[in-house]
Amino acid sequence: MDRRELAAFLRSRRERITPADVGLPAGSRRRTPGLRREEAAQLAFISTEYYTRLEQARAPRPSREVLAGLARALRLSDAERDHLHHLAGAPPGPPPGPSREVRQSILDLLRRLPQSAAFVISATYEVIAWNDLAAALMEDFSALSRRDRNLVRRAFLGPHPQGRRLFGVSDADDFARIAAQDLRAAAARYPDDPEVAALVAELVGGSAEFARLWSSHNVSAELTLRKTFQNPLVGPVTVNCDVLDITDRDQRVVIYTADPGSPSEEALRLLSVVGTQRMDVPR
Repeated sequence: MDRRELAAFLRSRRERITPADVGLPAGSRRRTPGLRREEAAQLAFISTEYYTRLEQARAPRPSREVLAGLARALRLSDAERDHLHHLAGAPPGPPPGPSREVRQSILDLLRRLPQSAAFVISATYEVIAWNDLAAALMEDFSALSRRDRNLVRRAFLGPHPQGRRLFGVSDADDFARIAAQDLRAAAARYPDDPEVAALVAELVGGSAEFARLWSSHNVSAELTLRKTFQNPLVGPVTVNCDVLDITDRDQRVVIYTADPGSPSEEALRLLSVVGTQRMDVPR
């Protein structure tokens, strides 16, 4: 355990986080940049005294549970989490849950595809980044809570406006089956993640269809390479579907494009104009 480096690393990570980042009031008499020690300790579910001793290089080696709490509280990236473990003399194990951190280069890629609807999903089918055209074609994800951005939950539990499942896409039933099989594989990769377990329990309890698919124990599924969306503004939009794996993050980039010169390409072009005016960019 490198106490001095660990102390300096924790201090630097704490000082870069603003109270607003974690939902705390800034206050008018705040003298320290970023969070106060007691605030970081509270977020990590440890005592202020112990956290202070960590930053003063006087504390004993933290447990893996404490390290996990510190990583969450200080909003560490995957690389920073691994570095924290190495400084504490506890080499990191596998990630506790699916990564939601999208590389900046991927975010830049989404913005550079103005004529393609593109988004990123986590291992549990949560939409974690998107471009304007994806929001215009499907839904304004920026207006949804994190919970409602999960496409598996959306497919099985709704809402289904006007009786249309999953944005009225033509392969909604096939998508639901594939997503259920993918989620079973993800649950095996992250057996200790409470969010994955809670999602599975919610789906099994709320959807007989999902419960049936889950009980089949199937984990392999074919991809649908072409589908049609029923968009309320421009009508049917037929797109080709390409999926790029980001293996180190266990994420996927989904890209929808229309055939050149087709009515669907013109529809996407119209949506790209409307979408840029009214939809938020990926966050």
